Amino acid sequence: MYDVFLETIRTLKRGEPCVLSTVIRTKGSTPQKPGAKLLVKLDGSGIGTLGGGCVEGDIWFAAKNLLIEGGTSEIKDYYLNEELAEKDGLICGGTMYFLLDTVLKPTEFLPIAQEIVAAYENGSAVGLASIIKSPKGAEIPVGTKLFIRADGTTTGTLNNSQLEEFAKNKALELMPFGRCEFVNFGGIELFIEGYTTPPQLVVLGGGHISKALSNLADTLSFSVHIIDDRPEFSNAARFPNAQTTIVDTYDKGLDRIPISQNTYIVIATRGHKFDDMATEAAARSQAGYIGLLGSRRKSLMIFEELFRKGIPEDRIRAIQAPVGLALGGRTPEEIAMSIMAEILMFHLGGNPKPMKMSDSLVEKAKGKSKEPSKTG
Repeated sequence: MYDVFLETIRTLKRGEPCVLSTVIRTKGSTPQKPGAKLLVKLDGSGIGTLGGGCVEGDIWFAAKNLLIEGGTSEIKDYYLNEELAEKDGLICGGTMYFLLDTVLKPTEFLPIAQEIVAAYENGSAVGLASIIKSPKGAEIPVGTKLFIRADGTTTGTLNNSQLEEFAKNKALELMPFGRCEFVNFGGIELFIEGYTTPPQLVVLGGGHISKALSNLADTLSFSVHIIDDRPEFSNAARFPNAQTTIVDTYDKGLDRIPISQNTYIVIATRGHKFDDMATEAAARSQAGYIGLLGSRRKSLMIFEELFRKGIPEDRIRAIQAPVGLALGGRTPEEIAMSIMAEILMFHLGGNPKPMKMSDSLVEKAKGKSKEPSKTG
């Protein structure tokens, strides 16, 4: 979304109106998920994507018409039936809901877009709550916004103090992880988005698994930081994808990186003594995720020491030890994959369950296979 907001700022600075279209909700199988954005400008150009195909084309057309006619923000839903999916070469069968946000007076949204970009660029996290639907009599127009900062200050109004407090609290919950959520408050529907810096992976230890982790994390747009007390194991040549390579003790080295809830720490040092020190330092930080590489026996010994040192029990219980999903990996690359899979699960709010279809759906496909083919 970073590029979309950068282009929004450039457009607004030129005094040009635009429409920012956002996927706010989905049901079933769809080509994009909530939070996806498409900026449409008056000249018909734009940036971002809502999933491509007829869906994106129709929303693009609707956004262009809003600009031409000077219309207000509106909600559109789009049902991906089999005919449309087949036309686009998609195999989807869900419904997508969009907020088409018109920005006809550039100065109104420009400061918000600038603060969102600043949040992406290591500034304070921010949130944005938009009205999607309100009951008759509430008279809150679609697209009405409340902008929320990490310190609790706000800009804008939702014309309801209780609603604003609810939106602010939900935004503060989502902001540290850059997540979004469709919510309902007393019949009023809102879409709340959080914006923060890209997720960062801090690896304590510069061994083979750390190298594989660095490569994987880089492809997934994580900012990577490596800490090791040996220069030959923490340097730019060994970790070309890392933003920083720090040579220091694990406790002091961690102090040299700005840690937030959107930070994921993996402890993979060369021995129990160093793992102990690194895990304690990580547990005392603000990191949203801590993973400890190693056996259950080693993890239990380190946990015992953490309890002795007074680390809060809830913080100890939150440590992923042993780290990673049970993929059965043995090589450094396979182990790194299991760790990054778990980190992505936490980052995106997913779960480790397979997406494999149920037997009943397979039976449905078997039954349909006996019907005449639509393409035959």
